[in-house]
Amino acid sequence: MLRELDVVACARKGAPGDTGLGTRRRADSARTGRRSATYFDVGAVVGGSERRGRPFSLRALEHPVRVRVDLPERAHADASRMLARLLLAQFNAAAAARADRSLFAFLALDDASHTLTPETVRGVQRLRSANAGVLLTLRTLDDVPEPLRTPLLGAVGCRMAFSGVTTWDGQRFAEAWGTEWVETRDVTHRTVFADQPLTRAIHAFRKLVTGKAVTTDAVTVRQVERERWSASELAHAVPPGCAVLSLTSVRGERAAPLLLRLSGTG
Repeated sequence: MLRELDVVACARKGAPGDTGLGTRRRADSARTGRRSATYFDVGAVVGGSERRGRPFSLRALEHPVRVRVDLPERAHADASRMLARLLLAQFNAAAAARADRSLFAFLALDDASHTLTPETVRGVQRLRSANAGVLLTLRTLDDVPEPLRTPLLGAVGCRMAFSGVTTWDGQRFAEAWGTEWVETRDVTHRTVFADQPLTRAIHAFRKLVTGKAVTTDAVTVRQVERERWSASELAHAVPPGCAVLSLTSVRGERAAPLLLRLSGTG
């Protein structure tokens, strides 16, 4: 990649109206990405002892290992986004290519913005069969390209909507969680009109004593299809410190979304 940028820079050098700033910026960004990828300060915890400075390869997923990768988000934002996307793509490929899948492989991204592509979404969907998983944290679904929002919610097995989501983000979760049949009971009160003179007299006396007309209750039971969680409920009814969570087992069994308290009781 650097070689191609240098060739382009040489070809454009001296061209009318071309200062070469754009080409140099792209080359500098690529060099920064190469240096960051080559000289990552990776801390691996193996067997309870922490070791730093050791090169780490995703092929080591077959062994018990815990690795934390700190990306230079403030100094090199563009390079960090590229490296995060590369890390997710390589994790999907390495987890599926493992010969020994007895250990559960897991990748947690504290900011999955700008890391999702059609290929990575399909790779995330295949992680369940490879005894692996990934945690994608997003501030809003607007950080995901529009064509990938629905496939992403369909590919992941567990979904969590935190308190304070917007109504348009809540609408996506409401569509993903679907509807359910609930039983409703409607009670209506009807005034009783008697035909017999004696009955009318009794009703009149009862109304005189109680101040209320004689009525009868009619109960109607119906099955109504409703959303498990509506967009309005997700945006306004979830208390602070809580979230709505739905889980899926490795066998594909899905649990209905439940309100979960995240903060400890005071």
